[in-house]
Amino acid sequence: MELQFPAFAPGSVWLVGAGPGDPGLLTLLGRHALAHADAVIYDALASPGVLGLARPGAVLEFAGKRGGRPSPQQPDISRRLIALAAAGQRVVRLKGGDPFVFGRGGEEGLALAAAGIPFRVVPGITAGIGGLAYAGIPVTHRDCNHSVTFLTGHGTTGELPDGFDWPAIARVSPVLVLYMALKHLGIIAARLIAAGRPPADPVAVVSQATLPDQQVLITRLDGCAAAVAAHGLEPPAVVVIGPVVELRDVLAWADGGVIRDNGRDA
Repeated sequence: MELQFPAFAPGSVWLVGAGPGDPGLLTLLGRHALAHADAVIYDALASPGVLGLARPGAVLEFAGKRGGRPSPQQPDISRRLIALAAAGQRVVRLKGGDPFVFGRGGEEGLALAAAGIPFRVVPGITAGIGGLAYAGIPVTHRDCNHSVTFLTGHGTTGELPDGFDWPAIARVSPVLVLYMALKHLGIIAARLIAAGRPPADPVAVVSQATLPDQQVLITRLDGCAAAVAAHGLEPPAVVVIGPVVELRDVLAWADGGVIRDNGRDA
């Protein structure tokens, strides 16, 4: 039976999740969008393999935001999406992971709605689930946890967001998944431990998740930042804290470098 996809109308914008990196994790609807787009406005985490699926002749325009580096401002990106759609273009806003998981897709959708531009959201596989799966780490397992908390490691200014209730975060969920957290990982770990999280809590840091150069660092909470620095892991990376990390010993299935570090500060 042939799959039927919605029409991609001129003058509209589709907010498409590119997944965590492996082009095979792009959804069929996402691929359909790329095959029909006139313009693709892509962020820094959209992999070349996914961009290669764009329609021949489509305009590819970089609009990535990377912490601590000169980047387009969000209002400018939203205005660009609106201008292209108003000119009758079929526009894909291609975002790493899922547009609505720490991806500013909600902000862009609100701006499009305010401008009267039709839009569609095409969800993607978020790194906090798919990236960890490639590291052999399930975010939930009924013998370990019945809840998981997702946190961002920096806010709009690039600093750790204000207002986190660290005692509640440390207590409420056995498993924490941190996005964009390497810069402030030492502060985060110290605040979790001060709030009652065990210093020996297992931690995994997955860099370049789902890609051929994926690296997985297995360590512990009280020295995870030092371990990241010692082994030179760089973003993009996702961090998971909690007992599910230990399941990797059995569930690791994908190729990729694994680094074990006792995680204790020297």
